[in-house]
Amino acid sequence: MTSVFDTLTKEQHREVNRQFSLFSMGAAVIIPEEELKAKIAGSILTNKPLRIKLGLDPSAPDVHLGHTVVLNKLRQFQENGHLIQLIIGDFTGRIGDPTGKSAARKQLTDEEVRRNAETYFRQFGKVLDMSKVELHYNSKWLAPMQFEDIIRLSGQITVARLMERDDFEARLAQGKPISLHEFFYPLMQGYDSVVLESDIELGGTDQQFNILMGRHFQEKFGKEKQVALLMPLLEGLDGIEKMSKSKNNYIGIDEHPNEMYGKAMSVPDALMHKFFELATNLPADQLQKLKRDMEDGVLHPRDAKMLLSRTIVEMYHGAEAAGMAEHRFQSIFQQGALPEDMPEVRWPGGKPVSVVELLTALKLAPSKSEARRLIQQGGVKLNGAKVTDTQLECTIGEELIVQVGKRSFMKLRAD
Repeated sequence: MTSVFDTLTKEQHREVNRQFSLFSMGAAVIIPEEELKAKIAGSILTNKPLRIKLGLDPSAPDVHLGHTVVLNKLRQFQENGHLIQLIIGDFTGRIGDPTGKSAARKQLTDEEVRRNAETYFRQFGKVLDMSKVELHYNSKWLAPMQFEDIIRLSGQITVARLMERDDFEARLAQGKPISLHEFFYPLMQGYDSVVLESDIELGGTDQQFNILMGRHFQEKFGKEKQVALLMPLLEGLDGIEKMSKSKNNYIGIDEHPNEMYGKAMSVPDALMHKFFELATNLPADQLQKLKRDMEDGVLHPRDAKMLLSRTIVEMYHGAEAAGMAEHRFQSIFQQGALPEDMPEVRWPGGKPVSVVELLTALKLAPSKSEARRLIQQGGVKLNGAKVTDTQLECTIGEELIVQVGKRSFMKLRAD
């Protein structure tokens, strides 16, 4: 039986291998690998781009480096002539993806979904060429469905298959409720792939179940099955938990260059190569050399981290901003200088105030308990002197420099 590979020229074989090597680089799982290679070959033979799908439920539109792991992979497909399909789950967002949740998620209003989607588009434009992206709202095909259509769709999957999801299984074992509407989330996400006839769907490894639903339903509806390309989840700055704004271990792509650079410098040494591979746009040969140099001790971890920080800032703010952020970091954290651009606040002079109350009033700590914790951990300084007493009071004289952690500074002047 003749396969698609039998009709390729040597040059086309090399191009298939090049694209396959590029697209699989950094991927955690490809299901199945041989089909990805065959799809690339078919695309080259027919001169027809592959359709690459990414589904989004815009419930938290502040994009951080963890999100860009998938976006960077999408950019690679786009730069090689393939078509990106961004699916905004304005319909599925009303349900909320239950993945990894121990309880049902709050359903979003149409207004919230649309507002969040606009924020996504603006931020995604820092990674993708949005003029060459297909944008879809899945309410276009899901909202008109009649009840009999829903019954027919749900008849293509068993309850046992749905219960294979770890979160559903865990909640059932713990006696926690599972609402019937939550079962429909993976069904609808899978049906998106049927409508758009997607060739490949990208997502994090936590989305494997949902993405394989697309493959399942495409087969049931007589379509060519999509390939699931799953990217690793990027740990946050704590080096343990998945990067997340709620865990405050993230680097946001909209953050100020100075903040972004300083945060990147705190990436744990053990995760540096993973950040280089998944969160930067450095070419494969440079990544391989960086890995060898770090493993052999040729490249000092500090220098590697500065390259990582500079690269990340340059990707989202440009080379000039990256250079300025690096210079600022060196002058403050390596030479002990105070930042010239710290915010100034007028404060009533002559009246004692507790440091705990001062930190919360200045929003340098979200709560009094967090302010006490920062003091106890040695993370607070007044005019360069470390504060160790949570009961300490101070009086604002002519000038007081308040420092929290390594990057937060504020100058107080008596009013």
